[in-house]
Amino acid sequence: MDQELVVKRYILSNLVERRMWGGKHTEIKNITKGLPDTFLSDHEGKKIIKKAIKSLINDGWIIAKKSTGEIHVSLNPRKTREIKQFIEIN
Repeated sequence: MDQELVVKRYILSNLVERRMWGGKHTEIKNITKGLPDTFLSDHEGKKIIKKAIKSLINDGWIIAKKSTGEIHVSLNPRKTREIKQFIEIN
């Protein structure tokens, strides 16, 4: 399976579990916690994570906003069905 898809699925699952929909948000650095060290420690892994986050924002699945000087993210409630289908399929 494509590593970027694995990261996307992990991020979305993590946010769904924590019920981060709409107005409830978390710092962007918190959404990668729990990923294997292979992603977090090497340059290629960090690139994959960054690309996955950017893709999720561009697709409109997660909403990014600046809050307290940091970038915070939450799931887009308008994309609930798509997000849940993506998590179940992949």
